[in-house]
Parts: sequence; C-alpha cells; structure tokens
Amino acid sequence: MQDDHLAPEAALAELRRQLQDRLAGARLSKSQLAVQAGLSRTTVYEALQAGRSLPSAETVAALARVLKLPVDELLAMRRRAAEPRVLGSVGSEAGPGRPLSAWDPHDLEVHPAGVASCEGAVARERRVLPGYVPRRHDLVLADAVRDAAAGRSRMLVLVGTSSTGKTRACWEAVQRLADDGWRLWHPFAPGRAEAALTDLYRVAPRTVVWLNEAQHYLGDSVHGERIAAAVHHLLTSPERAPVLVLGTLWPEYASQYTALPKPGRPDPHSLTRELLSARRVPVPHSFDNDALNAARVLAQAGDVLLADALSRAAEHGGVTQDLAGAPELLRRYEDGSPAARAILHAAMDAHRLGIGLHLPQAFLTDAALGYLSDVDYQQLDGDWAEAAYAELAQPVHGKQAPLSRVRPRLAHSPLEPPSVTEEMALTAEQGQLFQLADYLAQYGRTQRRTQCPPVSFWHAAHTHLTSGDDLDRLADAAGQRHRLQWEHHLRRQAAETGCVSAQGALAVQQEEAGDRVRAEAFAWRAAAGGDFHPLSWLAAMREEAGDRRAAEALARRAADAGSTRALFVLAMKRDNVWDHEAANALAQLAADAGDFDALYKVAESRKNIGQRKEAETLLQRAAAAGSIRAVCGLAALREKAGDREEAETLLLRAADAGSTDALHQLALMQGKAGEHEAAEAVALRAAAAGDSSALRELTVMRERAGDRAEAEALAQRAADAGDSGDALFVLASLRHLEVMKLMEEDGEGANDLAQRTANVDDLAQRAADAGNLHAMYRLAEMCEEEGDHAEAEALAQRAADAGITRALGRLAELREEAGDHAGAEILAQRAADAGDLDVVSRLVQMREEAGDYTGAEALAQQAADAGNLRAQNELVRMQDVAEDQVRAQALLLRIADTGNSAALYRLARMREKTGDLRGAQALLLRAVDAGGNLFMSIGEWSAEVWPHGLDPDSTPTDPWS
Repeated sequence: MQDDHLAPEAALAELRRQLQDRLAGARLSKSQLAVQAGLSRTTVYEALQAGRSLPSAETVAALARVLKLPVDELLAMRRRAAEPRVLGSVGSEAGPGRPLSAWDPHDLEVHPAGVASCEGAVARERRVLPGYVPRRHDLVLADAVRDAAAGRSRMLVLVGTSSTGKTRACWEAVQRLADDGWRLWHPFAPGRAEAALTDLYRVAPRTVVWLNEAQHYLGDSVHGERIAAAVHHLLTSPERAPVLVLGTLWPEYASQYTALPKPGRPDPHSLTRELLSARRVPVPHSFDNDALNAARVLAQAGDVLLADALSRAAEHGGVTQDLAGAPELLRRYEDGSPAARAILHAAMDAHRLGIGLHLPQAFLTDAALGYLSDVDYQQLDGDWAEAAYAELAQPVHGKQAPLSRVRPRLAHSPLEPPSVTEEMALTAEQGQLFQLADYLAQYGRTQRRTQCPPVSFWHAAHTHLTSGDDLDRLADAAGQRHRLQWEHHLRRQAAETGCVSAQGALAVQQEEAGDRVRAEAFAWRAAAGGDFHPLSWLAAMREEAGDRRAAEALARRAADAGSTRALFVLAMKRDNVWDHEAANALAQLAADAGDFDALYKVAESRKNIGQRKEAETLLQRAAAAGSIRAVCGLAALREKAGDREEAETLLLRAADAGSTDALHQLALMQGKAGEHEAAEAVALRAAAAGDSSALRELTVMRERAGDRAEAEALAQRAADAGDSGDALFVLASLRHLEVMKLMEEDGEGANDLAQRTANVDDLAQRAADAGNLHAMYRLAEMCEEEGDHAEAEALAQRAADAGITRALGRLAELREEAGDHAGAEILAQRAADAGDLDVVSRLVQMREEAGDYTGAEALAQQAADAGNLRAQNELVRMQDVAEDQVRAQALLLRIADTGNSAALYRLARMREKTGDLRGAQALLLRAVDAGGNLFMSIGEWSAEVWPHGLDPDSTPTDPWS
C-alpha cells in the first residue's frame, strides 16, 4: 500500500492496526508472539500499544515476519511515522518564558565546567560544556520528553546530591523540543517562589517549566503548597497541554516533602507530597563503570574537559562534581585563612542545622569568632572580616565561589527595571546576604555532622536572625543536641516573630511545666496564626491529667473561636474510656459548631462495640445536622437490617449531594443482590465522579461468581474509565493465584495451564499499559518465577524508575531465596540506588533466618562501608548479641566514626555494663553532639545525666528557669 499521504501520527496508527488485526487472526497471545519473534514481552506490548514510543525497525520486521505481513511495506510505514511533526507557530500570547533555543544553559544554573578559547579575528572567551554521558535517569527523562512532544503533559523531578548532573541532564533532555518551537520559562525574579506563583497560571502549551533547586519553590514556607497546587492544575488542564515541568532536589528535601506526618501533627507538605508521587527520578552520586567507559571514549575523541576530570575522578566516579569545581572549592576551604575557614564553618553549620539559603553577614561575622582558636583570635586585626569575605568571594574553577554575595531583587514591570539606588536601599534594609557554595554545604553536612556549634553561633543566631522558621529549626537542632537553654531562648525568639509552630511548641512546654496561663497564651497566639492544634493538645493533656473540667472549658473556647478539633478529641477520649454519655454530649457540641463528623465517629465507635441502636441514634442526629457520611452509615445499618429499600433511598440522597462513597456503597449493594446492570451503571457514575474503586470491587465479585468473561469486560471498562488499570491488575492477581494452585495440584493439562498463564500475563500487561505501576512490579515477579531473569529486571527497573522503588528489592529477595546470593546483592545495590534503602536490611535478616550469620554480617558490612545508614544500623543491632565483644566494639567504633548516633549509644551501654562510666558518658556526649537526642533512648539517658541540659562547649548547664 502507499502511505506517503499519511501524517506521521496516522502512519503509526495504521502500522499498529495492521499488526493487531493480523495478531487477532493468527489466534496468538502477545506472549506467544514475543516468543516466536524472539523479542521480550515488554517490547511486543509496547509496539502494539497506542500512546507508546515508535517501535524500532528491527521490532517491526520481526513482528511482520511472524505475522506474515509485507516487511518492506511496514518498514516504509514506520519511516513515515518517524518523520518529525510540523507544529503550528506559537500564538501572540505565548505565556512566560522565551524560545528554548534562545537559552544559554549556564543561565539555567547548569554548572560551568571551564573556559575555552575561541580563535578568530577578535579573540574572546566563551563558556563551554563537556561532552554529555547519558545514564539510566536519562532514559526516564527521554520518555517524558517524548510524551510531551506527543501532546501529553509530564513532570519529573531529578533527586540527587549536589553537583551530580541533575540540571545538565534536564538541559540535554529538552533539546529535541527546540526544533518544535517549544519555550522555556525559569521562574526567578523577584524571587523564585513569588515568580512561580505569579505566572504559573499564564504558562502556555509547549512550554518547559524549569524548577531547578525545587526546594526554593515547593519548600517555601509561605507559597510552597500553593505552588504545588498550581503545578498540579497546570499538568491536569487539557487546554494547556502539552507542558513539561522539570525540577531538581537534594535527597533530604525530597524525603522531607514526601514524609507522612505523625498522627495528630500538622501536614505542611500534603500537596507537594501528592505532586511528587511517582514523579521522582534518582540520580546516582557517581558514574558507574558503563558511564566511565563512555566518558573515556569522549575524552579519547578530544574532549579536554572530560579527560582532565577523569584524571582525578575516575577512581571514585565523581566526574560531575569535579567538572563543577568541587576539588578547587575543597582546596580553597582547606587552605583558607583561619578567619575564612571560621566563616565557612559557621555557614556550613547554619545550613546543616536548618537556616535558609541566604545568610546575613552580621550573623556569620559574629558566629565565626567562636570557631577561632585563642591564638588565631588574638591575631585578628580591625579589617579581618572584610579581608576574609574578599578571600571567599574569589571564584574557583567553574565560576563558583566558596561564599558568594547575594544581590536582592526587586519586582518591577518590564518597562520599569529596578534602579541601582533601589537595590542599594533594599540591601541596607536587609543587610548584606551571602550564599555558601552547594558543594561545601553538602561537604559540611557530612564532615561536621558530629560537631555542636560553639556558643558564638547560637548567640549570633539569637541576635541577628529574623526568620521565625529559621529560628524554630535551630531550636529543634538545639533540643536534639540537649542544649535545652538555647532551645528555649531560640523558640521564644521564633515565637516573637510570629512563627506559629514555635508558639505551639512553647504552649506544650509551658503546660508540661505547669504554667497553664502561659501555655494558653502561646496556644491562642498560634490559633490567631491559623493553627488550632496546640489548643487541642492542651485540652488533651488536661484530660489525661484528670482535670476534665479545665479540658472541656478550653475545648469549648476553641470551638467558639472557630475550631471544633479539641471537642472532637475529647469526645473520642471519653468514648475510649466508656464514658459514652459525656462523649455524646461533646460530640453534639462539636456538631452544633459545624463538625458533623464528630457525631459520626462516635457512632462508628458504638457500632464497632455492638451498640447498634445507640449508633443509629447518633447517626440520625448527625445526618439531620447535614453529615453525608452519617447518611451512608445509616444506609449500611438499614441494609444489614434487611431494609434495602430504605438503604437505597438514603444512598441516592447522599449521592445527589455529591458523595461518591454513596455511589460506591450502592453499587456494591446492588452487585451482591445480583442486579449487575444497575450496579455497573452506578459504578460508572462513581468513576465519572473520580472514584473507580466500585468498578474494581464489582470485577472481583463477578470473577468469584464464576462469570469470567463479564469480569474481564468490567475490568477493561474500569481502565477505560480511568482507574489506571487497578481492576485489570486485581483480576490478573486473582487468576495468577488460581494458576499457582493448579500448578501445585498438577491436575491441569499443560495446554490449558499455558493458556491460563498467557491470560494472566495479558491482563497484567494491559494493566501496566493502563498505567498501573504495581502491575509492572507483579509482572517482574512472574517473570522471575518463570526464570526469565532479564525480562524481570527490565520490568522491575521500569517500575522503580516510575516510583515503585521496592520492585528491584523484591527481585533481590527472590534471588536470595533461590540461593543466588551474588545476583541478590547486585540487585540490592540497584534497588538502594533507586531509593529502596531497606532492601539490604531485608536480605541481612533473610540470611540470619537461614542460619547464615557470617553471610549476613558480611553483607551488612559491605553495605555499611558504602554509606548505607540502614545497613549500619543492622550491624549495630547484630553486635548486641555478638559473643566477641572486643570485635563488636571495634566495629561499632568504625560505624560511629561516620556519625551514626545509634552505634555510639550501643557502645556507651557496653562501657556502662563494664563499669566504665566516664567512657560511657564521653560516648553519650558524642552521640548528643551529633543530634542523637532524636533517639528516644539517648534522649532519656542524657536527660538523666544532664538534667538541665548542656552548654555549647559540652559542659553541663547550671540550673536555670
């Protein structure tokens, strides 16, 4: 056939149509086709699946030969599909940013790697980049860029430590979009967060949004969550597609933003956590062997910069850090004058203990004095600080400086740029600010992790810092190091600036100290800032102390001020101690103030203990007050009592009020009654409203009832309705269990068993194609169990790259169970690189359970030496029962030298048991200086040994009020 008239998209669609039609006619499964074509199942599925990347010519030829299609015609069709699309021009309202081709990578914060000379009539200097070496994360980036080019909005955030090539990787990935007329926008002025929040709503289609160092956007204490919401809205708005959002983060920020809050505590990053889910891509700290070999090829071809870097970094793999100037930065730090090193130490400690990016000069100058020895301090002259700052401002190789001045930026319209006078006025108001080089900040976190800053640091922070958040984080750091007096003063200072979290913490501290007047004063100040949690904590603390009247009075006052949380907490506490009458009264007070869920929760508690009648009474009261959840609860009780008609009436009423839970409940009720068409209609209605779980549960019901064809059709409808393949995956899992059972019984014919297995694979693959990452994970397990190790690793890597970090770890466990210890260790390392830090601990425990204590310790030791903190803690745990105490203590000392406070604590306990109390206290002090009060046991012990805290110089603090 002639395909020259077809557009590239149409040619690809026609290519896939012919392959799929012939596959159906051949009566082959995709798994069988993969075997006959000599291809992996993943390759075949992606070649046939709409929305996937263009299959290679080799893949098309192999499939065409098996399916007896004309190879030359299909290859011509593939060539047509591969031609670049011609996109329309950007409209007059192009949104923020400028054409991608107009950007210099260094203006986007790609680390400069050196200066090369340009020959010509007029010699000039230009900044150049070394050759680029693609690594594993570049494959994930390339997939995202392909999706964006095809019209689908995507977001990825590269997570890695400083100078690991994150920003350069993003720059290289977007280059293919330049020819298609894409723009790039880097929110920067007047401040990153302000710029992003102001113009995200103006981003036009075919724009790359550049969020380098994304903590300055998503971690902003004022705007961070609003920026996350705006980015999410941008990604999910069809009329603004396609856009590509790229960001970078250090691992500690990624962990902070994605950590789940403790029960009852505020959740400051809930929107950011949702935004980052399945969008993070790990970037390794160093080049692996494949990357080093690729770099050597470029160096041999004439890349002088790479050749120079490899001469120093080939052994440890830190090529990107070397190119970014890290060695020179380190040399400048190590060889600097005493005053310059003191300022750098103050800046390093400030960053590792929680102070923000920009550091006031007055703070650094005063803090630095305590880092100087007596001899160096006596030799300071009048202009020592000016000379030290000038020394630190000198750039190193790569145009970085150990400590750079920060010029404030003013917001102005395009026609009114800020004047020098205005910027000078802003500098005078804020004071001169400085920023520590990224590499030195990272270096300080590691090298100074066991150090407690001197008293000058804490005093300078108390005197010069004005950010409540900075002061509050420093108060936390002081408390972790048992510097209780400084914790108190810094927390008070933070509270005075209006920091709500500091006010809440002080409220609890004052309550614990018995000063209820001050406790309430701080709690009400926090409430004025929008945080009513401290009032709830105070009420709960008074309730637990037995003063129920004071607790209830405080809860009532909080409700009058607009927060019913304290009433709800008290209601549940009294319900838990079987004071049902008091619980009902408090829940009713909360409901009267607008918190209908208080009555609902108490009712659920009654139902759970069998008090059905009282539960129904409470639910009726809550429903009458307007609680939709209570209406659904009443419906469940009515259904259980056999009154389906009333239950359905109640659920329809809740559904009309917008409750998808009611639709879900109604669909399941109808499904159980055999009303399949009605149940499916209601479930589809719920899916259209955003809840596809009812379709998934109906699928399970049909499967268990033996209606396999209808179950599969329903699962596909669920996928089409947007459930990300969840129903297909659940169905595949059920059928896989059935296959496993048949294999164990060995009572099924080989052909039938193979057909059932192919059906499971097909369902799982369809689920994966619909976006179900757990299906990829399960497919990897299936392949591993079937002996297809290469395919298992490929699928697990895809799942890990997309956010299911445990996929590779699970393969490692399967290899370990099979006795392939070497293979297990290799996969465990890959899993750890992808973010599954627990995998080594699991393998260690598996070897212990198998009786291989030597192998378990050897594996833990290997991972611990590579810096895996969890592996270090496994080693620490194993030393508790070690018979060779001398060897155990030597090993713990090695681990302790890396800053592991748990190892120091175990060592201290060992010394204490042998009667060496002085040695035990010295070790405990090292643990506390490293922030060991985070460990509850260390905190309790240090409170016993030093009841009033420690001074910064590690001497016990005298009693203080």
